[in-house]
Amino acid sequence: MNINIGDTASITKVITQKDVEIFAQISGDLNPVHIDDSFAAKTIFGKRIAHGMLVGGLISGVIGTKLPGRGSIYLSQIMSFKKPVYFEDTITAVVKVIDIREDKPIITLNTQCLNQNQEVVIEGEAIVMLPAE
Repeated sequence: MNINIGDTASITKVITQKDVEIFAQISGDLNPVHIDDSFAAKTIFGKRIAHGMLVGGLISGVIGTKLPGRGSIYLSQIMSFKKPVYFEDTITAVVKVIDIREDKPIITLNTQCLNQNQEVVIEGEAIVMLPAE
């Protein structure tokens, strides 16, 4: 596998109300800021927001399908949630290779999710084992 420092890949998805409702059921995270319009209206966000981990899951999509791709193994992920994601926001998850270990097939990725205004909503770092060739 030919991977170099600076390589990048991304995916883009519109986050929908249905996505949030399905994620709430799968994860068990029924926090009313995600699922209750009346409750969410009274928060600092003013309306319902997507789960941070739902949005962060897009990073996994990039890692598992594009960079490094099929067969790669997630070893760790650090995430900082910077801005809320609202229904119908268009989110682009971007990963960039920032380190390649010489002794093992392991890379470090800068990870970000950006909204349609190019504002960072999540930033972090992942460590990934490259797929066996």
